[in-house]
Amino acid sequence: MRYAAGHKEEARARLIEAAGRGFRRKGFGGIGVDGLAKEAGLTSGAFYGHFASKDAAFETTVAKGIGDLADGVRQFRETKGRDWLPAFVDFYLGEKRTCDLAESCAMQSLSAEVLRAEGGVRAVYREAMEAVAELVADGLPGDDPLDRRRRAWAILAALAGGVTLARAVDDPALAEVVVAGVRAAVSAVGAG
Repeated sequence: MRYAAGHKEEARARLIEAAGRGFRRKGFGGIGVDGLAKEAGLTSGAFYGHFASKDAAFETTVAKGIGDLADGVRQFRETKGRDWLPAFVDFYLGEKRTCDLAESCAMQSLSAEVLRAEGGVRAVYREAMEAVAELVADGLPGDDPLDRRRRAWAILAALAGGVTLARAVDDPALAEVVVAGVRAAVSAVGAG
């Protein structure tokens, strides 16, 4: 049976998106190849037609997820101009905090999984996160590039940690306190 042109690329893209959802929802150790393939509507054999292993799928998923974060930062900088950071923070602490975990940001939901991973995923993660930090730093006020870079990492850490804590507490009022504290801290750090 012959498939239409682009079928393999579409299947791979569908598999990467599905793997991202599966890894975010269940963690690296909580989902296997069968679950990842099922999430994408493919067979396990089709999974192995795209990835040599679950580790390879995770590495690709991490790169794609952090790349999506970079695209989001870029989009907020382009559309909001100098006011990009408060708008991005509102989005991240709002929609990206309250969405289904499967649709959450890779920085927040996969960072701890990267710590446990083997192979080259940590290098992929570092490279992708450095690109995000550079985008954030370039959008901050100030003349000292090292200071802007430090502040960018502080902002990213506060957002990821704040969303993690707000998601983990079982009290919506407490989650809002966490979010308000993170928002104030990020505003202060972002202003320089």
